[in-house]
Amino acid sequence: MLLVSILAVKRMLEGTRVKGMKQKKRYSISQIVIGLFATLLLAVAPAVALANPVQDAANPQINRRVRRELVTLPYYGVFDNLAYSINGGTVTLYGEVVRPSTRSDAERRVKRISGVTRVVNNIRVLPLSTFDDRIRIATYRSIANMGGLHRYLRGVNPSLHIVVDRGHVTLEGVVSNSGDRTLAYHAASRVSGVFSVRNNLRVEGEEPR
Repeated sequence: MLLVSILAVKRMLEGTRVKGMKQKKRYSISQIVIGLFATLLLAVAPAVALANPVQDAANPQINRRVRRELVTLPYYGVFDNLAYSINGGTVTLYGEVVRPSTRSDAERRVKRISGVTRVVNNIRVLPLSTFDDRIRIATYRSIANMGGLHRYLRGVNPSLHIVVDRGHVTLEGVVSNSGDRTLAYHAASRVSGVFSVRNNLRVEGEEPR
């Protein structure tokens, strides 16, 4: 299992700056740690399904290509959640992401797919927050240490996604059984500082709600 020393990463990243197109913005150390932490997780196991994609059986080729483009986004990880629907040549993107670039890259990639005539981008960028960053890491650790749930957090596109917005946690994705769904909820609920937990996890084989 991949081990990441958060304190060591913080020391390495002190003073790091990220350049925007119009101005330089200093990101919090914890925000940078979140990005590196999620990136290091990408090497552990192969990809699994997107969290709750809404598929259109009339466009199987477009569906496959949209999914492939989204799961291969460079910074799409465990702290993001993406879903989509297809209606003819129109693809609607949903979800929440940590990085603004993930939102724009998703739209750009889907637009270039043959057969897609329109992209509606409803992806929301989560606000920068050191408080939420701490909850992301703590929730990840709590779930990873609970009854073998760590297997759902592995890979380029984990089957379990943790979305944190102003202290409120939403669990998205797919697990193998209802017991694991309940365990993940309890693991997230016991994290200090969490205001609420919404459990949107589906059991494998269930239809999206």
